Amino acid sequence: MAMENYLLSIIHLEEQGLPVTPAGLGNQLKRLPSGEGLGTSLPSVVGMIKRMTKEGLLKSSANKPISLTKNGRTSAESMIRRHRLAECLVVTLLGLDIHRAHEEAHRLEHAISPDLELKIAEKLNHPSTCPFGHPIPGERYSIPIDLTRLSEVNEGTIFTIDRVPEDDQSLLSYLVDNKILPGNIASLEELAIYRGVIRLRCENNDVFIGQDIADRIFVRDLISNQ
Repeated sequence: MAMENYLLSIIHLEEQGLPVTPAGLGNQLKRLPSGEGLGTSLPSVVGMIKRMTKEGLLKSSANKPISLTKNGRTSAESMIRRHRLAECLVVTLLGLDIHRAHEEAHRLEHAISPDLELKIAEKLNHPSTCPFGHPIPGERYSIPIDLTRLSEVNEGTIFTIDRVPEDDQSLLSYLVDNKILPGNIASLEELAIYRGVIRLRCENNDVFIGQDIADRIFVRDLISNQ
């Protein structure tokens, strides 16, 4: 289970375009639900990296980012697939509030067998993304040609939200309450770089997003309104 959570966290870092380092991996692991019981201190992370390297899942060296081996990537993509199918399951079929889906999926993902995974995918008609817009490996997903970080969008631009961070419960609750969800349309009203804040307009409400969070929200279908 611990190795599976490390693989999941490495994929999350890769999707954000961040280098996989022991420190970065430790920070990502801290976003996992507390019930996962993982040690996130630097010695704990380094120890697990060494173990996973010996197991043939990772490649690591002193001055280079950590990377997945072929076997490691296969295992990581299997893990992220089960996790995101579980998110779809609890939201679409069980009606769970979307802001709780990520945490509940962590409880389910380790117990989903290959046969059950296939049945879930079939029942959900093979979704290509999870409720938060992240791609599900093994399904038909095409990256939008204009996929852009919210932090790189200009003032006066209208866009469609493509994907949002899923691994911070309080942040996710804020985004859900303010309709900052995949498929919804919003506009960037003010880019206050000196305050580190972006003001959005979504469904006639002003929504304030920190610059660091805007780096983790991706949008598409950009239209200049100026």
